[in-house]
Amino acid sequence: MTTPSTEPWTVLRLLQWTSDFFKSRGSESPRLDAEILLAHARDCERIELYTAFAEVPSDEQRIAFRELVRRRGEGAPVAQLVGFREFYSIPIRVDENVLVPRPETEHLVVEAIDQAKRIAATVADRPLRILDIGTGSGAIAIAIAKNLKDAEVVAVDVSLAALDIARWNVEKQKLSDRITLMQSDLFEALQADAKFDVICSNPPYISQSEYDSLPDTVRNHEPRGALLAGQDGTEIISRILADAPAHLFPGGRLVLEYSPMIADSCKAMAEGSGKWNDIKRIRDLAGHQRILSLGQTA
Repeated sequence: MTTPSTEPWTVLRLLQWTSDFFKSRGSESPRLDAEILLAHARDCERIELYTAFAEVPSDEQRIAFRELVRRRGEGAPVAQLVGFREFYSIPIRVDENVLVPRPETEHLVVEAIDQAKRIAATVADRPLRILDIGTGSGAIAIAIAKNLKDAEVVAVDVSLAALDIARWNVEKQKLSDRITLMQSDLFEALQADAKFDVICSNPPYISQSEYDSLPDTVRNHEPRGALLAGQDGTEIISRILADAPAHLFPGGRLVLEYSPMIADSCKAMAEGSGKWNDIKRIRDLAGHQRILSLGQTA
Protein backbone atom coordinates (compact mmCIF):
# COMPACT_ATOMS: atom_id res chain seq x y z
CA MET A 1 0.00 0.00 0.00
CA THR A 2 2.87 2.33 -0.65
CA THR A 3 3.17 4.53 -3.72
CA PRO A 4 5.19 7.54 -4.88
CA SER A 5 1.93 9.45 -5.12
CA THR A 6 1.29 12.12 -2.51
CA GLU A 7 -2.42 11.32 -2.55
CA PRO A 8 -3.41 10.42 1.03
CA TRP A 9 -4.51 6.89 1.95
CA THR A 10 -8.09 7.69 2.83
CA VAL A 11 -10.63 5.06 3.85
CA LEU A 12 -12.07 5.08 0.33
CA ARG A 13 -8.70 4.73 -1.34
CA LEU A 14 -7.70 1.87 0.96
CA LEU A 15 -10.94 0.08 0.18
CA GLN A 16 -10.53 0.54 -3.56
CA TRP A 17 -6.92 -0.69 -3.59
CA THR A 18 -7.64 -3.63 -1.32
CA SER A 19 -10.74 -4.67 -3.27
CA ASP A 20 -8.68 -4.80 -6.46
CA PHE A 21 -5.97 -6.79 -4.67
CA PHE A 22 -8.43 -9.33 -3.26
CA LYS A 23 -10.11 -9.65 -6.65
CA SER A 24 -6.74 -10.51 -8.19
CA ARG A 25 -6.34 -13.20 -5.53
CA GLY A 26 -9.67 -14.82 -6.43
CA SER A 27 -11.91 -13.56 -3.63
CA GLU A 28 -15.61 -14.03 -4.34
CA SER A 29 -16.47 -10.88 -2.35
CA PRO A 30 -13.44 -8.57 -2.56
CA ARG A 31 -15.16 -5.33 -1.54
CA LEU A 32 -16.97 -6.94 1.38
CA ASP A 33 -13.73 -8.57 2.56
CA ALA A 34 -11.95 -5.22 2.42
CA GLU A 35 -14.69 -3.42 4.34
CA ILE A 36 -14.89 -6.04 7.09
CA LEU A 37 -11.13 -6.01 7.61
CA LEU A 38 -10.79 -2.21 7.58
CA ALA A 39 -13.69 -1.85 10.01
CA HIS A 40 -11.98 -4.39 12.27
CA ALA A 41 -8.66 -2.51 12.08
CA ARG A 42 -10.44 0.74 12.93
CA ASP A 43 -12.59 -0.91 15.65
CA CYS A 44 -15.81 0.38 14.15
CA GLU A 45 -18.98 -0.96 12.53
CA ARG A 46 -18.69 -1.62 8.80
CA ILE A 47 -21.51 0.81 8.05
CA GLU A 48 -19.49 3.61 9.70
CA LEU A 49 -16.96 3.40 6.87
CA TYR A 50 -19.52 4.91 4.49
CA THR A 51 -19.48 8.20 6.35
CA ALA A 52 -15.68 8.17 6.71
CA PHE A 53 -14.49 7.77 3.10
CA ALA A 54 -12.46 11.00 3.25
CA GLU A 55 -10.81 10.22 6.58
CA VAL A 56 -7.20 9.06 6.78
CA PRO A 57 -6.75 6.16 9.23
CA SER A 58 -4.02 6.47 11.82
CA ASP A 59 -0.64 4.80 11.31
CA GLU A 60 -1.58 2.13 13.87
CA GLN A 61 -4.82 1.36 12.03
CA ARG A 62 -3.03 1.14 8.68
CA ILE A 63 -0.40 -1.20 10.10
CA ALA A 64 -3.10 -3.46 11.55
CA PHE A 65 -5.04 -3.35 8.28
CA ARG A 66 -1.95 -4.13 6.21
CA GLU A 67 -1.32 -7.29 8.26
CA LEU A 68 -4.94 -8.41 7.87
CA VAL A 69 -4.75 -7.82 4.13
CA ARG A 70 -1.53 -9.82 3.89
CA ARG A 71 -3.02 -12.81 5.70
CA ARG A 72 -6.23 -12.64 3.68
CA GLY A 73 -4.14 -12.55 0.53
CA GLU A 74 -2.48 -15.77 1.69
CA GLY A 75 -5.90 -17.42 1.98
CA ALA A 76 -6.91 -16.99 5.63
CA PRO A 77 -10.72 -16.71 5.93
CA VAL A 78 -12.01 -13.26 6.82
CA ALA A 79 -14.06 -14.70 9.67
CA GLN A 80 -10.96 -16.16 11.30
CA LEU A 81 -9.07 -12.89 10.89
CA VAL A 82 -11.73 -10.87 12.69
CA GLY A 83 -12.77 -13.71 15.02
CA PHE A 84 -16.46 -13.93 14.17
CA ARG A 85 -19.01 -14.60 11.44
CA GLU A 86 -22.64 -13.54 11.35
CA PHE A 87 -24.98 -16.52 11.09
CA TYR A 88 -28.77 -16.24 11.15
CA SER A 89 -28.26 -12.59 12.24
CA ILE A 90 -26.19 -13.77 15.24
CA PRO A 91 -22.45 -12.98 15.65
CA ILE A 92 -20.65 -16.28 16.08
CA ARG A 93 -17.07 -16.51 17.31
CA VAL A 94 -14.84 -18.74 15.17
CA ASP A 95 -11.23 -19.83 15.00
CA GLU A 96 -9.14 -22.48 13.25
CA ASN A 97 -10.81 -25.26 15.29
CA VAL A 98 -14.29 -24.82 13.79
CA LEU A 99 -15.87 -24.41 10.40
CA VAL A 100 -16.82 -20.89 9.41
CA PRO A 101 -20.65 -20.95 9.29
CA ARG A 102 -21.94 -20.77 5.71
CA PRO A 103 -25.10 -19.05 4.48
CA GLU A 104 -26.22 -22.38 2.97
CA THR A 105 -26.48 -23.86 6.47
CA GLU A 106 -29.19 -21.35 7.32
CA HIS A 107 -31.50 -23.50 5.15
CA LEU A 108 -30.95 -26.32 7.64
CA VAL A 109 -31.90 -24.03 10.53
CA VAL A 110 -35.07 -22.89 8.77
CA GLU A 111 -36.16 -26.48 8.09
CA ALA A 112 -35.35 -27.61 11.64
CA ILE A 113 -37.32 -24.72 13.16
CA ASP A 114 -40.28 -25.30 10.83
CA GLN A 115 -40.39 -29.00 11.68
CA ALA A 116 -40.02 -28.28 15.39
CA LYS A 117 -42.94 -25.84 15.33
CA ARG A 118 -45.07 -28.41 13.53
CA ILE A 119 -44.23 -31.01 16.16
CA ALA A 120 -44.78 -28.53 19.00
CA ALA A 121 -48.45 -28.33 18.07
CA THR A 122 -48.78 -32.00 19.05
CA VAL A 123 -46.66 -31.87 22.22
CA ALA A 124 -48.20 -30.23 25.25
CA ASP A 125 -46.69 -31.92 28.30
CA ARG A 126 -42.96 -31.21 27.82
CA PRO A 127 -40.51 -28.88 26.09
CA LEU A 128 -39.34 -29.65 22.60
CA ARG A 129 -36.03 -31.49 22.50
CA ILE A 130 -33.51 -30.80 19.72
CA LEU A 131 -30.18 -32.53 19.03
CA ASP A 132 -27.42 -30.83 17.01
CA ILE A 133 -24.75 -33.32 15.89
CA GLY A 134 -21.29 -31.93 15.13
CA THR A 135 -22.09 -28.52 16.55
CA GLY A 136 -18.67 -26.94 15.90
CA SER A 137 -18.99 -23.27 16.81
CA GLY A 138 -22.51 -23.89 18.14
CA ALA A 139 -24.04 -21.74 15.39
CA ILE A 140 -26.90 -24.12 14.52
CA ALA A 141 -27.80 -24.90 18.13
CA ILE A 142 -27.77 -21.22 19.06
CA ALA A 143 -29.89 -20.14 16.08
CA ILE A 144 -32.46 -22.81 16.87
CA ALA A 145 -32.56 -22.04 20.61
CA LYS A 146 -33.00 -18.31 20.00
CA ASN A 147 -35.95 -18.98 17.71
CA LEU A 148 -37.61 -21.73 19.76
CA LYS A 149 -37.84 -20.04 23.13
CA ASP A 150 -38.91 -23.10 25.15
CA ALA A 151 -36.85 -25.78 23.41
CA GLU A 152 -34.11 -27.77 25.11
CA VAL A 153 -31.09 -28.27 22.84
CA VAL A 154 -28.29 -30.80 23.17
CA ALA A 155 -25.24 -30.02 21.02
CA VAL A 156 -22.50 -32.61 20.58
CA ASP A 157 -19.09 -32.61 18.93
CA VAL A 158 -16.14 -34.99 19.01
CA SER A 159 -13.68 -32.07 19.24
CA LEU A 160 -13.02 -30.54 22.67
CA ALA A 161 -11.42 -27.51 21.00
CA ALA A 162 -14.61 -26.91 19.01
CA LEU A 163 -16.72 -27.31 22.15
CA ASP A 164 -14.66 -24.59 23.86
CA ILE A 165 -15.65 -22.18 21.08
CA ALA A 166 -19.27 -23.37 21.19
CA ARG A 167 -19.37 -22.84 24.96
CA TRP A 168 -18.10 -19.27 24.57
CA ASN A 169 -20.80 -18.56 21.97
CA VAL A 170 -23.54 -20.18 24.05
CA GLU A 171 -22.57 -18.15 27.11
CA LYS A 172 -22.30 -14.96 25.06
CA GLN A 173 -25.89 -15.47 23.87
CA LYS A 174 -27.02 -16.30 27.44
CA LEU A 175 -28.31 -19.72 26.43
CA SER A 176 -26.41 -21.93 28.88
CA ASP A 177 -29.66 -22.84 30.61
CA ARG A 178 -31.16 -24.29 27.42
CA ILE A 179 -28.19 -25.62 25.44
CA THR A 180 -26.26 -28.59 26.83
CA LEU A 181 -22.85 -29.17 25.26
CA MET A 182 -21.37 -32.67 25.22
CA GLN A 183 -18.32 -34.37 23.75
CA SER A 184 -19.54 -37.25 21.63
CA ASP A 185 -18.75 -39.05 18.40
CA LEU A 186 -22.25 -38.69 16.89
CA PHE A 187 -24.65 -40.52 19.28
CA GLU A 188 -21.97 -42.41 21.21
CA ALA A 189 -22.05 -40.48 24.51
CA LEU A 190 -25.85 -40.13 24.63
CA GLN A 191 -27.89 -42.35 26.90
CA ALA A 192 -29.43 -45.22 24.99
CA ASP A 193 -32.95 -43.97 25.74
CA ALA A 194 -32.31 -40.30 24.93
CA LYS A 195 -35.05 -39.05 22.60
CA PHE A 196 -35.48 -35.89 20.54
CA ASP A 197 -38.16 -34.28 18.41
CA VAL A 198 -35.69 -33.01 15.82
CA ILE A 199 -32.16 -34.18 15.13
CA CYS A 200 -30.16 -31.90 12.85
CA SER A 201 -26.60 -31.96 11.61
CA ASN A 202 -24.17 -30.31 9.26
CA PRO A 203 -21.75 -33.26 9.33
CA PRO A 204 -18.54 -33.84 7.40
CA TYR A 205 -19.70 -34.71 3.88
CA ILE A 206 -16.77 -33.99 1.59
CA SER A 207 -15.22 -36.88 -0.36
CA GLN A 208 -11.45 -37.23 -0.67
CA SER A 209 -11.45 -36.10 -4.31
CA GLU A 210 -13.66 -33.12 -3.52
CA TYR A 211 -11.49 -32.22 -0.52
CA ASP A 212 -8.35 -32.25 -2.66
CA SER A 213 -9.93 -29.71 -5.01
CA LEU A 214 -11.14 -27.29 -2.32
CA PRO A 215 -9.67 -23.77 -2.42
CA ASP A 216 -6.66 -23.13 -0.19
CA THR A 217 -8.68 -20.71 1.92
CA VAL A 218 -10.76 -23.70 3.08
CA ARG A 219 -8.37 -26.65 2.92
CA ASN A 220 -5.45 -24.92 4.64
CA HIS A 221 -7.37 -22.96 7.26
CA GLU A 222 -10.41 -24.96 8.41
CA PRO A 223 -10.42 -28.23 10.39
CA ARG A 224 -9.98 -31.24 8.11
CA GLY A 225 -12.06 -33.47 10.38
CA ALA A 226 -15.08 -31.19 10.08
CA LEU A 227 -14.97 -31.36 6.29
CA LEU A 228 -13.66 -34.72 5.11
CA ALA A 229 -16.03 -37.66 5.62
CA GLY A 230 -13.99 -40.27 3.78
CA GLN A 231 -13.41 -41.67 0.34
CA ASP A 232 -17.05 -41.34 -0.76
CA GLY A 233 -18.31 -38.42 1.34
CA THR A 234 -21.28 -40.40 2.64
CA GLU A 235 -19.54 -42.19 5.51
CA ILE A 236 -20.74 -39.98 8.38
CA ILE A 237 -24.21 -39.42 6.97
CA SER A 238 -24.73 -43.17 6.59
CA ARG A 239 -23.99 -43.61 10.32
CA ILE A 240 -26.46 -40.85 11.23
CA LEU A 241 -29.16 -42.35 9.02
CA ALA A 242 -28.67 -45.73 10.67
CA ASP A 243 -28.58 -44.58 14.31
CA ALA A 244 -30.90 -41.56 14.43
CA PRO A 245 -34.23 -43.50 14.53
CA ALA A 246 -33.40 -44.92 17.97
CA HIS A 247 -33.14 -41.36 19.31
CA LEU A 248 -36.27 -39.82 17.80
CA PHE A 249 -39.67 -39.53 19.42
CA PRO A 250 -42.50 -40.93 17.29
CA GLY A 251 -43.20 -38.35 14.57
CA GLY A 252 -39.71 -36.88 14.96
CA ARG A 253 -37.61 -35.47 12.15
CA LEU A 254 -34.02 -35.75 10.94
CA VAL A 255 -32.60 -32.76 9.04
CA LEU A 256 -29.19 -33.04 7.38
CA GLU A 257 -27.01 -30.80 5.26
CA TYR A 258 -25.09 -32.51 2.48
CA SER A 259 -23.08 -31.79 -0.64
CA PRO A 260 -24.89 -31.68 -3.99
CA MET A 261 -22.25 -34.20 -5.09
CA ILE A 262 -23.71 -36.90 -2.83
CA ALA A 263 -27.38 -35.82 -2.80
CA ASP A 264 -28.64 -38.77 -4.84
CA SER A 265 -26.55 -41.27 -2.88
CA CYS A 266 -27.90 -40.00 0.45
CA LYS A 267 -31.49 -40.13 -0.76
CA ALA A 268 -30.96 -43.68 -1.99
CA MET A 269 -29.47 -44.72 1.37
CA ALA A 270 -32.45 -43.26 3.23
CA GLU A 271 -34.96 -44.96 0.94
CA GLY A 272 -33.13 -48.26 1.02
CA SER A 273 -32.90 -48.41 4.81
CA GLY A 274 -36.66 -48.70 5.29
CA LYS A 275 -36.34 -46.43 8.35
CA TRP A 276 -37.43 -43.16 6.74
CA ASN A 277 -40.46 -41.74 4.95
CA ASP A 278 -41.65 -38.32 3.78
CA ILE A 279 -38.21 -37.74 2.27
CA LYS A 280 -37.88 -34.06 1.40
CA ARG A 281 -34.97 -32.45 -0.43
CA ILE A 282 -34.36 -28.71 -0.25
CA ARG A 283 -32.28 -26.61 -2.63
CA ASP A 284 -30.12 -23.66 -1.65
CA LEU A 285 -30.34 -20.23 -3.27
CA ALA A 286 -27.99 -21.37 -6.03
CA GLY A 287 -30.39 -24.19 -6.90
CA HIS A 288 -28.17 -26.97 -5.53
CA GLN A 289 -29.48 -29.89 -3.47
CA ARG A 290 -28.44 -28.94 0.07
CA ILE A 291 -30.79 -30.24 2.78
CA LEU A 292 -32.31 -33.68 3.38
CA SER A 293 -35.35 -33.72 5.69
CA LEU A 294 -36.67 -37.12 6.79
CA GLY A 295 -39.64 -38.44 8.72
CA GLN A 296 -39.26 -41.62 10.76
CA THR A 297 -41.10 -44.69 9.52
CA ALA A 298 -43.64 -45.80 12.12
